[in-house]
Amino acid sequence: MAFSGLRGASSGLLAVLRKGPRLRRRKPHTAPAPQSEPAPSPIASLAGLNQIVSGYLGPRDIERIREAYRFADNAHLGQFRASGEPYISHPIAVTEICAGWKLDADSLMAALLHDVIEDQGVSKQELAEKFGGEVAEIVDGLTKLERLEYATKAEQQAESFRKMLLAMARDVRVILIKLADRLHNMRTLDAVNPEKRRRVARETLEIYTPIAHRLGLNALFRELQDRCFKAIYPNRYVVLHKAMMAARGNRREVISKIAEAVRAALPAAGLDAEVSGREKSLYGIYKKMVEQKKSFSDVLDIYGFRVIVHTLPECYLALGTLHQLYRPVPGKFKDYIAIPKINGYQSLHTTLVGPYGTPVEFQFRTRDMDHVAEEGVASHWLYKEQGTSLNDLQKRTHQWLQSLLDIQSQTGDSGEFLEHVKVDLFPDAVYVFTPQGKILSLPRGATPVDFAYAIHTDVGNHAVACKINGEFSPLRTELHSGDAVEVITSAASRPSAQWLNYVRTGRARSEIRHYLRNERYEESVAFGRRLLNQAFDQLSIPYPKDDDPQWERLAKGSGGASRTEILADIGLGKRLAAVVARRFAPENAMLETTAMAVDEFTSVTSAPIVIHGNEGQAVQLAPCCGPLPGDAIIGGIRLGHGLVVHMSDCPVAKRQQAREPERWIPVIWDTNTARHLTTRLELTVLNERGVLGRLAAEITEADSNIIQLTMPDEAASTALLNIMVQVDSRKHLAQVIRAIRHVPQVQKIVRAKG
Repeated sequence: MAFSGLRGASSGLLAVLRKGPRLRRRKPHTAPAPQSEPAPSPIASLAGLNQIVSGYLGPRDIERIREAYRFADNAHLGQFRASGEPYISHPIAVTEICAGWKLDADSLMAALLHDVIEDQGVSKQELAEKFGGEVAEIVDGLTKLERLEYATKAEQQAESFRKMLLAMARDVRVILIKLADRLHNMRTLDAVNPEKRRRVARETLEIYTPIAHRLGLNALFRELQDRCFKAIYPNRYVVLHKAMMAARGNRREVISKIAEAVRAALPAAGLDAEVSGREKSLYGIYKKMVEQKKSFSDVLDIYGFRVIVHTLPECYLALGTLHQLYRPVPGKFKDYIAIPKINGYQSLHTTLVGPYGTPVEFQFRTRDMDHVAEEGVASHWLYKEQGTSLNDLQKRTHQWLQSLLDIQSQTGDSGEFLEHVKVDLFPDAVYVFTPQGKILSLPRGATPVDFAYAIHTDVGNHAVACKINGEFSPLRTELHSGDAVEVITSAASRPSAQWLNYVRTGRARSEIRHYLRNERYEESVAFGRRLLNQAFDQLSIPYPKDDDPQWERLAKGSGGASRTEILADIGLGKRLAAVVARRFAPENAMLETTAMAVDEFTSVTSAPIVIHGNEGQAVQLAPCCGPLPGDAIIGGIRLGHGLVVHMSDCPVAKRQQAREPERWIPVIWDTNTARHLTTRLELTVLNERGVLGRLAAEITEADSNIIQLTMPDEAASTALLNIMVQVDSRKHLAQVIRAIRHVPQVQKIVRAKG
């Protein structure tokens, strides 16, 4: 059975091999084709799709696809593309691409129906009833979200990508159909205006092209790149294309000579190999010219050969044979068979110096490796009938798709989720070893923090140091291929916001942000409870029980979700504790008077908040004055930041207190504060030999540690030093200053504020 039997479609658009194409009659088009060129004849043919699917699907599956076509054809009745073609030609073309990958019948049905929900208002339920739940789920994953639900187009677009990628994580066929959809749109991009052409091309280059590479769809990846290049930089594309054609003619003799020599050398070594030539893509050449600041004439390796053999050992034998024929370029050999790329790509790469000094790249791979290299994860369907084992590729793909779900669970914002996914779509990778000898693939520029989170979330959250190739190194060190990495953990260690400045993987970034958000929330809840306790004490009423129904009424009345959210808002300064406490107070005049006094925070009898110094993000020591235990202090509730502790005489605090007196509360230091608070000292010293050594010795003798030392002035007879030191208290700082005075070259010491 084939598509030639589809006679009952509502519109009569059934162009098949036996009958030939028929014209489609449609309603007048509301948006006519551009006037610059004549609209193409409104003909769509199923001949190509008919030929492909008849070769690998059975009659029952073809009948199901026929029903999907009829439904889609009727749904898109009267709809035309910008080129003037009937809209149904687009789903047919997308389905042809998917059929070329030999996707199953459900996938081809979803490809035919992929726009009916978005464009024609067909419900997911209706699709499920007619074609099954699996088809409906795929189509729903391909459907954009309603634009009216979002404030901006960027927000809507980010949420659409999020939905599509999460649907892809559940079923990889979603992204395969989406990539086929985007490929056909890029092939027909000339029909739209230049501005939209560039916008669609940039979006494709930024999102869909890296996904195609990540899934190993290299043939699709290269075509999308070149089409995006042509749309974004049409003039550069034309110039580079002409240069490429000229270079092809100039080097034809050299390439032919190399091909003849290779085809003679391999059989002489007992190898039955298929040798084919290939050119670098135009975008690949352009990117190399930009990154390496080269002209086209300086890019020599624009042509290469692919050698396909039968077995894995023959790859290495063919490599050795050609290394004897031509001299290899040092440092240009890469073994992607022993260590596959992150997308499953396997091949041997080497660059040889051919006749006349022309460098030529060679790739050696088996037939199975070639299938995976060109079609990636799609080769699971394309070659599964041949018994090809793709367990490793499927495993890598599953791990990456699972990481999308992990990132989703840690991320609440669509834009942030898309940012993490973009970070994860690096085309280049480094390969590092765990202490057990396992190989991990990480994006280029990754650090030991990325490595730690790739091992396990708990390893990343408690990382405190690392060893690279047996030597201690900072956590921000960039990793290189071949590095052996060991992460040292501590139960007391916690993720730092500074890590976000140098992590490269989406998983590490989302895990760090998730931890910091949770930690901030928990600290804010605990500190909000302390502030609320103080407010209840001032009102002389008991703290309400956790199950008090007033909490729920208060939450509903103020837009909060729960008791803990109210406490977190108090801790973050979004609510005033006195106002919340008053909602629980009995109605009487005495308490109302007390509440008014509390609101102004002028009562001298109010109990101060005790500062321990280790409260975390809920309590911050103001950088403008850098208070230390022993200093007189005051606390200001800053919206979204919690409590900020200033010195009582801090000018910044005085100005803010004058503007918002209700947000300031009395605070005192705990008798046992946390150690390792930092402060900055400004030293005027005679610039003599050994002065820094003596300063370091004296500071160490005073049981302190230097965090940072800078000298902003140029070297002269007198220098100004800024030293950041760790101290326990104001008293400890005085000891450090006395120790520094023992250095005779020190002329002046000032505790810097701000």
